[in-house]
Amino acid sequence: MSDKRVYLFDSTLRDGAQTQGVDFNAADKTAIALDLDSLGIDYIEGGWPGANPTDDTFFANPPALKHSKFTAFGMTRRPGRSTDNDPGLSAILSAKTQCVCIVGKTWDFQVKVALEIELDENVAMIADSIAHANEKADEALFDAEHFFDGYKDNPDYSIKCLKAAYEAGARWIVLCDTNGGTLPDEIEQIVAKVIEHIPGDHLGIHCHDDTGNAVANSLAAVRAGVRQVQGTLNGLGERCGNANLISVIPSLMLKMGYETGISKEGLKRLAHISHALDERLNRAPNRSAPYVGDSAFAHKGGLHVSAVEKDPKCYEHVEPEVVGNQRHIVVSDQAGKSNILAMFRDIGLEVDAKDPKVTRLVEQVKELEFAGYAYDGAEASFELLARRALHTLPEYFKLNSFRVIDERRWNARDELVTLSEATIKALVNGQTFMIVSEGNGPVNALDSALREVLLPIYPELEDIRLVDYKVRILTPSDATGAVTRVMIESADKKGVRWSTVGVSSNIIDASYAALRDAIVYKLFRDGAKPGGKLNGNSSKKKS
Repeated sequence: MSDKRVYLFDSTLRDGAQTQGVDFNAADKTAIALDLDSLGIDYIEGGWPGANPTDDTFFANPPALKHSKFTAFGMTRRPGRSTDNDPGLSAILSAKTQCVCIVGKTWDFQVKVALEIELDENVAMIADSIAHANEKADEALFDAEHFFDGYKDNPDYSIKCLKAAYEAGARWIVLCDTNGGTLPDEIEQIVAKVIEHIPGDHLGIHCHDDTGNAVANSLAAVRAGVRQVQGTLNGLGERCGNANLISVIPSLMLKMGYETGISKEGLKRLAHISHALDERLNRAPNRSAPYVGDSAFAHKGGLHVSAVEKDPKCYEHVEPEVVGNQRHIVVSDQAGKSNILAMFRDIGLEVDAKDPKVTRLVEQVKELEFAGYAYDGAEASFELLARRALHTLPEYFKLNSFRVIDERRWNARDELVTLSEATIKALVNGQTFMIVSEGNGPVNALDSALREVLLPIYPELEDIRLVDYKVRILTPSDATGAVTRVMIESADKKGVRWSTVGVSSNIIDASYAALRDAIVYKLFRDGAKPGGKLNGNSSKKKS
């Protein structure tokens, strides 16, 4: 085995499931396991057989993995029982996985207080369980729970526990910073001491993030000699989470020169795998996530953009594409012409840098942001603004007027109800349409009325959906008369997402501006023709 080879062990399906607000079903676990397998993770821990119905269902129908070693998790035999007569241990081994990860105590304090047994009995439990697991599975791993706390209190006993597992045949001895309280310098020093007793190519590291150091601790352990790193996707886990493999992996490969089971092509899927998990959990991805976040390679200041244009190394520590990300040139009131020109290149617009329209657009952006617009989170609205300024955006429809009515009343059943109704007058390819529609609130009613007009004409809008709607008060001192900013995030069935913005002292007006941009951006991106099916006389006039 090369000394530069580091093995990756993912515990998202167990540790990640302990995250507050996260609840995987068996189908979720299968999908995540297949993503991890496609990435090239060496070990995938599926959960604890016998612990709950979800894990039982999952292990009864294990995913068909091509690369990863499927692993079951459980604990050592209980005190006073033999390995053959322990139901918990039997349940783990009955799952018939390639590998078994067995957790045991290595802190004398917990052995005395939590288990209430003699220290030597705990050592025997570890040795017996690992030896028995080795007979039933291809590999046995020992999770040394609370190892670093135990080592600080009683290093001789903690090492004795590790050696018992190693001598019983454990392929990996995993050093666990279970409460996440150890710092990188301590990790490195203690691992160096452990390697005096157990070879580094049999040692792993499992860190929690309670001090925000789980990734740094994991890398420090590798530098000290361990050759397996455990963690979770996006750092999921109880309390503050686990070591984030999405950050660990590229740091090992791109920064420290280590080999993993992940190829260069696999590394390009890192951002996709990270975002796919957030999508499954119905959570917004962390924009500031290292390597894979939308803001990881975003440049806002005009001077920064100028430098990045000349040499990306000035402000980018790796090439975004290497980890499946991309550069974002953010447009804001701090932006100069270089930002605007870079954005033009990103959206495929070739313009002359000396064109006065570009200079005017820079000033327009600054004026609009002073009024409350924010284009650094609404790239679709900026693209439409730019294309309108350069006269390259077709007019798909024009809303001549809209009216929204909200009614709050008691119905015949003496129930308090609120009804919203929107009336719009729209012009499409010279034809006028008037539509009245109801909705769940004024914005939904307006959206419904627009769709009723536009869907028959522009079938491209069939799969558009609004996935997020945010309102921010910009002038709170004006109380109920405050200026509001509305941000809308939209998506389609292709998985494409885009954000738009609207600003007004009237929240319905701000919502319409963002909603209109969302629709227009979808039509333009999909290459819709102005007038759509009206040009073929396949739609009737409504007025």
